[in-house]
Amino acid sequence: MADVVKNVKTTKIQTGVLKDVLAVVKIGIVNSNLITTFTGLWLALHFTGKGFLSNLHTVFFALIGSALVIAGSCALNNFIDRDIDHLMERTKGRPTVSGSVEPKRVLWFGILLVAAGTISLLMTTVTAAIIGLVGVVTYVFLYTMWSKRSNTFNTVIGSVSGAVPPVIGWTAIDDAFHIVPVILFLLMFLWQPPHFLALAMRRCEEYRAAGIPMLPVVHGFEVTKRQIVIWIVALLPLPFYLFSLGVPFMVIATLLNVGWLALGLAGFKMKDDMKWAKWMFIYSLNYLTILFVTMVIVTID
Repeated sequence: MADVVKNVKTTKIQTGVLKDVLAVVKIGIVNSNLITTFTGLWLALHFTGKGFLSNLHTVFFALIGSALVIAGSCALNNFIDRDIDHLMERTKGRPTVSGSVEPKRVLWFGILLVAAGTISLLMTTVTAAIIGLVGVVTYVFLYTMWSKRSNTFNTVIGSVSGAVPPVIGWTAIDDAFHIVPVILFLLMFLWQPPHFLALAMRRCEEYRAAGIPMLPVVHGFEVTKRQIVIWIVALLPLPFYLFSLGVPFMVIATLLNVGWLALGLAGFKMKDDMKWAKWMFIYSLNYLTILFVTMVIVTID
């Protein structure tokens, strides 16, 4: 009986530790970014005429390296933001706030993950590793430590780091210049402000309490709505630069863009801003998934 109780306690401890680790590295963000990393990698194989199976080792190191670099950056973000996370509903349960994990351990864990991820990316190309580090520096230093707490431009700066995963994937296979990874970067860069500004509207009072100058906190919802629509409009021409992916892709991508724009414009007539922001946030998630999965599907031989 004692052994059974001991095993149950051990299992609970292990489950708790795993839960804390996944929370610290923001596993949801890691998983979503791996989709875009894989898409960039897959398209590079497609356009360079290289085989997937013959490059499995590169695929492995690229995906593992990207995951570790992103996870490490998120852990460092948790460490830095532990003084304000308790003020927000969606972040007050983080291990760095609850005290279930010591902050110094999170710091060193984050550094270790970034280092391991960079080494893994170096097993592909130097360019991929450099781009990975650009993402880390932008997210940790330019976004988390500086702009997030100082100006409303923080969302745009943070979008740079969120746009590098597909470029990491591409350059892991081919580090020569190509228009496709540039467009992938722009797609991800322009997608993020509407996505995160919709979230900021929903969490406006939490950001206000934490002293974070998000656009809706500083300039209100009407200005934020206009900004969201402008960013979506900027997305409209990008699918046509990927004409080499075929007409089906361009049609699907254009329909996604037009649908998002229509929903964005509807926000000026809707009375319930929170409901609209929720719809915009959900649409943005589905938009990204459908768009990048479509890129893979249309290039399957």
